[in-house]
Amino acid sequence: MKKLQPAKLKNAFAALLITEFRHLMIARLFFIAALRMLGTLVLWWMYNLTHDALQVSLIGLAEFVPVFLLALYAGHIIDKSEKKKVLLISATCYVAIISLLLLFGVLHQQKLINNDALLKGIYVVIFLTGICRAFSGPSFGTIVGLIPPKEIMQNAITWNQTTWLVASVLGHAIVGFLIAYLGIIDTLKIIILFALIGLIMMSLIKKKQPLENYNQKNTFQSVKEGIAFVFKTKEVLGALALDLFAVLFGGAVAMVPFFANEILKVGPKGFGWLNAATDIGTIISVVVLTIFPMKTNQGRKLLWSVAGFGCCIIVFAVSKSFWLSFTAILISGILDGVSVVIRGIIIQLKTPNEMRGRVMSVNSMFINSSNELGQFESGLAAKYLGNVASVVFGGCITLGVVLFTWAKAPKLRDMKY
Repeated sequence: MKKLQPAKLKNAFAALLITEFRHLMIARLFFIAALRMLGTLVLWWMYNLTHDALQVSLIGLAEFVPVFLLALYAGHIIDKSEKKKVLLISATCYVAIISLLLLFGVLHQQKLINNDALLKGIYVVIFLTGICRAFSGPSFGTIVGLIPPKEIMQNAITWNQTTWLVASVLGHAIVGFLIAYLGIIDTLKIIILFALIGLIMMSLIKKKQPLENYNQKNTFQSVKEGIAFVFKTKEVLGALALDLFAVLFGGAVAMVPFFANEILKVGPKGFGWLNAATDIGTIISVVVLTIFPMKTNQGRKLLWSVAGFGCCIIVFAVSKSFWLSFTAILISGILDGVSVVIRGIIIQLKTPNEMRGRVMSVNSMFINSSNELGQFESGLAAKYLGNVASVVFGGCITLGVVLFTWAKAPKLRDMKY
């Protein structure tokens, strides 16, 4: 086995040697963990309140709508504004909104509001968090591209993705145990604490001012430029579209509570681990790719990884064993990690500084469309096809998307960087 050379190891940690970048990554770690914890908690909470796949999946739709509607405008605001300020405002609002959800939970626990009122409150809160995410997500992505020098940008992007994934694993896995041992209300308090720590670390980042000539542009012109750039840059458009349709149909997040409780019968702990499995796998691949970056045929590897992701989702759907299900989701995460790294590098390397906010917002719109709208699609399909058949159907559609992209997007297929 080859010993890793010190120079190679130093290069792998190059971005983290920058103090400001470390502060940003710590902020991202705690804030994304809070987001993931909240998402997992709400899915489990809704399942126990309704036992209805469609109502659970409506959570994804409630978050998708504001992100989709505001994404392009948010990108314009980020590009014309001081980036740190936008990030701090959106994160502060997020903390306040989670605190509102905690209030609803306490009132329900004390029987001061009934189930219907609580359900409506949850939908409203998730809708409001979607508004915050429309601004916070692209703000993070924009600032990441402004801190490190260009020669270590690829390393910084990979660490950014790794931090996001570690936070996702912590959020998904920890919340299952917290719900089991502490209950919903105390778990919400811990989520608020995580978000506050993230907020404090954000305050340590330096201000990121907009370009001086940007304020001369009106909103419509600015948004139009952002959309035109994405559609003109075929590699960016192809990577975003592949992720959108693959995760939209292949994602099974909304169905995990049903598989955990009704098919695998593993309760909240198993539910937490199944939710975390994808991100654990993705961390494995991202860490490996941080130290040993891909140097050839990145486009083909991207397509093969998405195809493998679809196959793993089909295996998860038909499995009756917790360990087989966990392994299938884990491998899907490893393959998804390849997609995450390649897509992130393409977007950051291809995007000029003056357009980062708008392009990151388009990226956020695609990603949230695939994740949150995918939850709704899963619930809707489950209502008419059944839980297992709906997930199998989604995996098959993912394979179809890869075949279509392979044939119709040669620039993405043959892409190298």
